[in-house]
Amino acid sequence: MDYRVEDFNYYLPPELIAQTPVKPRDHSRLLLLDKKKGKTDQAHFYDLPDYLQAGDVLVLNDSKVFPARLIGHKASGGRIEIFLHQPIRGALWECLIGGRIREGIKVMFSSGLSATVVKDNEDGTWQVKFDRSGVHFWQAINHIGLVPLPPYIKRPIKTISDKADYQTVFADPAKAGSVAAPTAGRHFTRRLLKCLAARGVKIVYVTLHVGLGTFAPVKVQKISDHKMHSELAEVGASEVRTIRLAKAEGRRIVAVGTTSARTLESLDLAKTKKQTFRTDIFIYPGYKFRLVDALITNFHLPQSTLLMLVSALAGKANIDKAYQEAIRQRYRFFSYGDVMFIY
Repeated sequence: MDYRVEDFNYYLPPELIAQTPVKPRDHSRLLLLDKKKGKTDQAHFYDLPDYLQAGDVLVLNDSKVFPARLIGHKASGGRIEIFLHQPIRGALWECLIGGRIREGIKVMFSSGLSATVVKDNEDGTWQVKFDRSGVHFWQAINHIGLVPLPPYIKRPIKTISDKADYQTVFADPAKAGSVAAPTAGRHFTRRLLKCLAARGVKIVYVTLHVGLGTFAPVKVQKISDHKMHSELAEVGASEVRTIRLAKAEGRRIVAVGTTSARTLESLDLAKTKKQTFRTDIFIYPGYKFRLVDALITNFHLPQSTLLMLVSALAGKANIDKAYQEAIRQRYRFFSYGDVMFIY
């Protein structure tokens, strides 16, 4: 079937868009969806060990979110917001820019940081060159950068706790590179991870630095015409071997989040060494999964590529029904919201 973007629309009451996270993290509600039977059930995330089994391989994305939002001003005084997307080389970055801008404009930030808009990429992004790079650049960014919360979180004041809340507990400080959180992983606590490991669940980590490929909107009518932005991914050699062995033995691969799922589906299992690659894989109904058997995932925006991915795994009719059930049951949606387990 040649799906159109409007096929993935649904109405969500605005009050169901979560503005703050549930605390503790693992107290989010959990909607269980049996993808073969189309049946749903209700639980809480701390119940997850009851639904995983010894031998399952749980795959989490350990990329760390960095403070990617920068507020600056032009020489004329006009406010400019620069959203760091991904590094190009040295001091040159690909960015999203809010405000009236053109090539050649200089933008000043606090802490003495400045940047020059170098090029319009004509795809919604710009090339921006900063006046410093390396450790000095990151010192400035960590000092003045803001947590890149999604625009549907409309609290008047972004709290200090967002820096910790909009991050997984297992994010690797050496792997800072995401401009949005891999939010399905947010629900895990260290205690819950230890409980799962004690029950024989094998936990492995992959890395996908979340960028436009994950959250860019679909701007075409036929979804097959949509082109994903590529994102950088990395999977260690031991993780590749663990995943390969589990698949050969018929054990379940449970992806935590759409980013982990896309990383897994981009892996080359013929290669057992460490793999570093860029992936622009676009998964939508009709796609046949190679590795992912089950998925832990948040509730996604209408018409998003993420909603299309979960529809590919569970079946679009099942997802449509499950989302309507979640709305009836007053689940909380999106980044700070509740979670599904599709199995």
